[in-house]
Amino acid sequence: MKILERYIFSRVARMFLAVLVPVIAILWLTQVLGRIDLVTDSGQSIVSFITLATLILPTVIPTVLPFAVVLGTAQTLTAMNNDSELAVIDAGGAARSVVYKPVLLFAVLLCAFSFVLDNYIEPKSRAQARVVIASVYADLLSSVIEEKTFREVEDGLFIQISQRMSGRVLKGLFVADYREPDNAYIYYAKEGAVDPGGSQLIMKDGQVQREDAAGNVSIVQFDSYSFDLSALTEDRSQTSRRATDRGLGYLLNPPKDDPDYLGNPGAYRAELTRRLTDWTLPLTYAIFTILIVGDARSHRERRMPPMATAFGLALFLRLASHFSTNQAENDPAFIYIAYAIAIMTLLLGVYLLLKPRRARRRGLLLSVLGNPGKGNATNGEEQ
Repeated sequence: MKILERYIFSRVARMFLAVLVPVIAILWLTQVLGRIDLVTDSGQSIVSFITLATLILPTVIPTVLPFAVVLGTAQTLTAMNNDSELAVIDAGGAARSVVYKPVLLFAVLLCAFSFVLDNYIEPKSRAQARVVIASVYADLLSSVIEEKTFREVEDGLFIQISQRMSGRVLKGLFVADYREPDNAYIYYAKEGAVDPGGSQLIMKDGQVQREDAAGNVSIVQFDSYSFDLSALTEDRSQTSRRATDRGLGYLLNPPKDDPDYLGNPGAYRAELTRRLTDWTLPLTYAIFTILIVGDARSHRERRMPPMATAFGLALFLRLASHFSTNQAENDPAFIYIAYAIAIMTLLLGVYLLLKPRRARRRGLLLSVLGNPGKGNATNGEEQ
């Protein structure tokens, strides 16, 4: 690239990062804080918290990245226009590509990064985050419940232990299960333990009290009793892999025996559509931002703020794309609409970008650069 092109490229990149980093930090914190109770309540170490927070980060970036391109490009070109840099470039006879080439090159690089992130990094991060959450819930009873303290581990399920021994052994177990109001159970046991998989709580030497809807209570003594924790460890941890956890190759050809795919094929269809369209957004948004902000304009020209216009257009296109990909889960016809939006907007932007520039008042521009006083007077008369 030429010196001027490198200058514009570096300015756009710096402004892009200046927009991207704070917004990602805010969104990332909101996601992390939503999970902080899981980590703190389960007594996990700071390493587990940092691991989970890091795995969440790749899921936040794709949402912010296209808009950061818009704001970074719009701010850079607007600042260059306000400083008369774009006017000087035009007056010097430089080709139009001197301004547009570095922006488009930067957008293409971000498209490649977005494709890799959406199709390979983010699915693995989501899947690994589910595994981390599952391990936290699997270890919830054997190592987390505080001694002699009631803990509600799920709505209507309360557990207390008197003492925790080595080898995942629990002494003095009390379990109150009110998840089904018509069938309430209270368990007492002298000793218990959670199996290594975290799906069963084995209680020994105790009794269970059952109260039905009529208020009748029945008591059963037991030597050994197995309390099912699978609903807690599986449903809450969401260990089953979903469409968002799958790589691109899997979505292109999902196995016919996958129970999740058989239960909801529309989710896989919608996810594949999103993966194959969203990665083009940085380039599409950059092109339309250039069309709105990329030409030198007079400071006295009345128009909408260029950054607001570019952001509003990008937001409208994003909402249209998001709506169509979501609807593709229920209606296959929206798949074609989603692809049409992505392809047609990109082709329209390229067509408008390649069109000749509208005629400029080059004589006036040169007079402004050569004789500022005279130029301002002329502008004042025209206004």
